[in-house]
Parts: sequence; structure tokens; C-alpha cells
Amino acid sequence: MFFVSLKRIARYGYQSFLRDKGSSVALLFIMVFTLSFVTALFLVRGATNFLVLALESRVDVSAYFVKETPEQSILDVQTQLTQLPEIRDVRYVSQEDALKKFTEANKNDPVILSSLEEVGQNPLLASLNIRTWKQGDYAKVVDLLQNKEDFAPIIEKIDYQDRQPVIEKIGALTTGIQTIGFIMVLVLGIAVVMVAFNTTRLAMYHARKEIEVMRLVGASNAFIRGPFFIHGALVGVIASFITTLLFIAPVFLASGFVERLLPGFSLAQYFLSNIFLIILLQLAVGVGLGVLSTAIAMRKYLEL
Repeated sequence: MFFVSLKRIARYGYQSFLRDKGSSVALLFIMVFTLSFVTALFLVRGATNFLVLALESRVDVSAYFVKETPEQSILDVQTQLTQLPEIRDVRYVSQEDALKKFTEANKNDPVILSSLEEVGQNPLLASLNIRTWKQGDYAKVVDLLQNKEDFAPIIEKIDYQDRQPVIEKIGALTTGIQTIGFIMVLVLGIAVVMVAFNTTRLAMYHARKEIEVMRLVGASNAFIRGPFFIHGALVGVIASFITTLLFIAPVFLASGFVERLLPGFSLAQYFLSNIFLIILLQLAVGVGLGVLSTAIAMRKYLEL
């Protein structure tokens, strides 16, 4: 009996979708638009995460040590830092390595090279190049280096102040994109709920006589509600299918251009590798908004 009722509810919901074609198409249009934005935001988030990781891999903080500091003392600091959960990696650069790198970088500048020769000794300091997992962790590490009794006396300087603006901009970029995306999805979601709300209200108005008959013959509240929920969910499923098809061609066409902007990031590969997650996201948003708007409309216009 349960499966028979479920089958009837599904059939009535499908018939309601076909009967109110104008309203269904309007709801389907804005639902596709919303799901398209959600999908685009997902792809942009992937590209942004790739960009942020690429930038983070190039950002570090260097702690320079007093010239007379024994190498073993620097290595001890390195060992202690690597044990911290905030640290991604710590690379030791000796005075000799620093001089070699500096000379190589300025090999075409005779003025700098001649000045280096006049000094007569290696003026560069040994250092530790430190990278953390999160931008916000750099301040913690710098505070530790400056205030820990074992570290402070042997550290000449830390270049965090010079690189802090870059580190903060990376964090602000990520937060800004996520905030804007959330606001846009929220606004479009409200628009979908409003359109679906009016669509469901019209469907209920057209089916008011059927609802009265159902009540007279003793139909349960769930049986009366069911077709409208099916209608809303069906719009979400169809919109998800259409949105996925609409994105295939543009993603592959734009993939080459995006890869030129972000070397190493393939938009097409990212799309294909996450296709099931994208479809699930579309279904969750589409069906969720469709069912939510139906529930709101029924609560307001049906005394069930």
C-alpha cells in the first residue's frame, strides 16, 4: 500500500510539473541560473585555492642569526621549530650558501660584485627560511623567535615586517572571494525560493478543487503535500542536469586560457575529477531550494 501511494504521489507531482508549464519553466530558468553560479563558484574556488597555494609556497619568513652563532645552535633551533604543528618546513641556509646565491643573482652587476670583493669577507648571515601551513601562523612563529630565551640572543633580525603585507593580502584574497561567493549564493537562493514560492502557490490554486476532493475522501496530509514536494524536487533535478550539460563546452574551451594564467592548473581536469561532487552539490542546492520553497508555500497557503 505504501509503494502504491508513493507511486501515485510521484505521478501527481510529475503531472503538476507538466500542467503548470509557464511557472515550471520560470522556476527552472532561475534554478539553472543559480546552479550555474554555484558551479562557477566551485570552479573559481578550485582555481583560487591553487593560486593561494602557489603564492604560499613562495612566501616564507627568514630568521637571520648573529654572525658568531655556532652552526649547531642554528640547527638546534631548526629542530625545535620543525616540531611545531604550525610549521610546514624549515630550511637552513649557511653563510656560504647565502653568499653563493647572492653572487649568482648579481653576476651581471659588476658594481655589486666589486663592492663585495672590497669588503674582503662574507657579510651575509646564516638564516632559517620558515614556512607555515597557514598565513596566520607566521605571527605566532615570529613571536616565539623574538621572545623565547634560547632564541632571542642569537637572532639578529627577522624579515617578517617586510613580508607581512604580502602574507596578509593572500589571506584577505581568500576570505574576500569566499565572502562574496557566499553572499551571491545567498541572494540567488532567496530569489529561487521566492519564485518557487509563487509557483507552488499557483499550483495549489489550480489544484484547489483536487485538494478539496482528496480531503473529502480522507486523503492524508502527506498524500496531499507529496505531489508539491515532488514538483519542487523535480525542478531541482532537471536544473542540475541542464546546468552540468551547459558547463561542459565552456569549461573545455576556457581551460587553455586559464592554464596560461595559472600554469599547472587545468580547469577541464579539475572539472572532470570533481564531476560527481559538482553534481551532488547541484542536486543538494537544487532539490533543497525546491523542497524548501514548497514547504514554505504549503505552510502559508494550506492549512495542513
